[in-house]
Amino acid sequence: MDKIYQIFMKNSSMFVNGTIVTLKISIIATIIGLIIGLFVGSIRTIPEQKGFKRVIQKIVNAILVIYIQVFRGTPMMVQAILVYYGSALYYGVQIDNMSAAYFIVSVNTGAYMAEVVRGGISSIDKGQFEAAYASGMTHAQTMLYVIIPQTIKNILPATGNEFVINIKDTSVLNVIAVSELFFASKSIAGQSFDMFNTFLVTAIIYLVLTTVITQILQLFERKLEGSSNYELKSDKA
Repeated sequence: MDKIYQIFMKNSSMFVNGTIVTLKISIIATIIGLIIGLFVGSIRTIPEQKGFKRVIQKIVNAILVIYIQVFRGTPMMVQAILVYYGSALYYGVQIDNMSAAYFIVSVNTGAYMAEVVRGGISSIDKGQFEAAYASGMTHAQTMLYVIIPQTIKNILPATGNEFVINIKDTSVLNVIAVSELFFASKSIAGQSFDMFNTFLVTAIIYLVLTTVITQILQLFERKLEGSSNYELKSDKA
């Protein structure tokens, strides 16, 4: 324990900075990924159109399915390498590593959240769609004012889970030299020549982060659900 404490105190600034970068990427990318997921999931649940609109719908859905399959079916580490180095090699565009990190984690999260959102929308009772249409709402208005608010509440646990996953998965971004927690730990281990104790500190930090965030999310979910006990009141004559 003394070695662990000494390593942490001696390199506390690097651990803290790495943790901040990890949280920043995870939070921003999860929010953007959720927005992407809501957009993609909503498009994929549009009722089947007729005529030329049906052809356009088929093409758009095919593109979205490819996007989901590609980003869900390949490792994030490989995606990061291809985007960061491929953009410079084939397009002459040098993306800085933080921009590449935000992009990769966001679109990766979006691919997973798109399926979560699609399932969340499908779980909404069909009668609500029919009632909204009967009241004169368009499909867009129905989704925006009736379906999406309920969907967001229903998928909150899955969104929180994706956030926790992103905290851990940002460690793969060290392949493009993003100075997140894992990258900082590698640098510290290289200086101290104590790989085991350094990464033991790293494991503790990750564990504390994910545990605290999980508890906060569960508390937030309980607040949204409201009280489990309700008192019925009646007017007395």
